[in-house]
Amino acid sequence: MPREGHYINRSNWLRAAVLGANDGIVSSASLLVGVSSAGMAHDNVVLTGLAGLTAGALSMAAGEYVSVSAQSDVERADLERERVALIEDPDYELSELAEGLENRGVESDLALEVAAQMTDHDALGAHAREELGMFGLAGQADPLQAAVASAGAFALGGGLPFLAAVLAPDGIRGMAVALIAVLALVLLGAGGARLGGAPAWPAVRRVVFWGGLAMAVTAGVGQLFGAVG
Repeated sequence: MPREGHYINRSNWLRAAVLGANDGIVSSASLLVGVSSAGMAHDNVVLTGLAGLTAGALSMAAGEYVSVSAQSDVERADLERERVALIEDPDYELSELAEGLENRGVESDLALEVAAQMTDHDALGAHAREELGMFGLAGQADPLQAAVASAGAFALGGGLPFLAAVLAPDGIRGMAVALIAVLALVLLGAGGARLGGAPAWPAVRRVVFWGGLAMAVTAGVGQLFGAVG
C-alpha cells in the first residue's frame, strides 16, 4: 500500500455526498432559473426554492437509505448462504477458495495450502473477501451514513443557488443563480476528485456540462410558459 494510503474506503460516503451535492445544485438551480425565466414574483421564487430544497434533501435521504439498505440486505443474504455452504460442503468451499487464489497467480499446491490456512483462521471472512469482495462480515453498505451524507450535501449544494435567488435583484436573478450554480459545480467537481485522489479536470468538465445543460433546458421551458402565460 502507498504511504499515503488508498481512497477506496471513502467510496460509500463520497459517492453519496457528491451525488447529493450535485443533485442539490443542479435541481435547485434549474428550478429557480426556470421559475425566474417565467417571470415569477420574488416571494414566489423564494417559496418555490425553499420547498424544492426541503423536499429534495428529504427525498435524497430516503432514496439513499432505501437503495443502500437493499444492497445491505443482499450482502447479508450472500454471507448467510456462504456460512451455510461452509458447514454443508467445506471441501468444495476449500477447493473454490484455492481455485480463486490460483486464478490470481498462486501456484496450485501453494494456493491449496494458503486456502487451508485462511480457512483455519477465518473461513467466512476469507470467502467474503475473495468471493464477494467484502472487507468485514458486516459488508460495505451503510444506509444511514449514505442517507445523512446525501441529504446534508443536497442541502448544502442547493442552498447556494437558493441564496443567490433570495439576494439577487429581479432583473438578473436567473443569471445570478446560474452563475453561482456553475461556480458551485466547479468546486464540487474539483473537491470530489481531490477527496477521491482522482484528476480534477474530467470531474469538473462533466458536472459543469450536465448541470449547465439542465439549467439551460429548464430556463427555456420557463421562458416558453412565461411567454404563453
